Amino acid sequence: MTLAEFLKLPEIDDSPAWEYVDGVVIQKPMPKTRHSILQKRLLIEVDSHSDDYTALPELRCTFAGRSVVPDIAVIAWNRIPVNELGEPEDNFTQAPDWTIEILSPEQKVTRVIDNILHCLKHGCQLGWMLDPDDYSVLVFAPGKELEVCRGDRILSILAGVNSTLTAAQIFAWLQVMKR
Repeated sequence: MTLAEFLKLPEIDDSPAWEYVDGVVIQKPMPKTRHSILQKRLLIEVDSHSDDYTALPELRCTFAGRSVVPDIAVIAWNRIPVNELGEPEDNFTQAPDWTIEILSPEQKVTRVIDNILHCLKHGCQLGWMLDPDDYSVLVFAPGKELEVCRGDRILSILAGVNSTLTAAQIFAWLQVMKR
């Protein structure tokens, strides 16, 4: 199947999202509670600490022969194409500035990493893969060594997002009884 054929399929907008990678159509697993809590909190964190960027959940990004749906796509406001009414175009055809994936138990780690690396190869500035079972965050950046962050190690964040986070802070959001 070609990318153009994939994009015409009516079910690609069903939940959970469908992705197209190297001619293969893959449906992402349905998010569970921990995934959804982390996704919600990260969206709030980015949006409340930046005027330059917005964090968008499950945005289809189709570029360089792939159509991927990061759990969170952080995109500079000035990179979002707009129509004649000043509203965003429905189709985003670039790599996000920052791609964030939250690993689900049913997901293949290599597939998630492959999508992050694809984004980085095509202009993405930062990638995170959160592993809620390991309480770790893998941090990917172009031209830099992969970082495995746990505990109180400060995570690399996109310049223009004025926040400081550690893996411990992120995974503490899962402690609902301590709210």
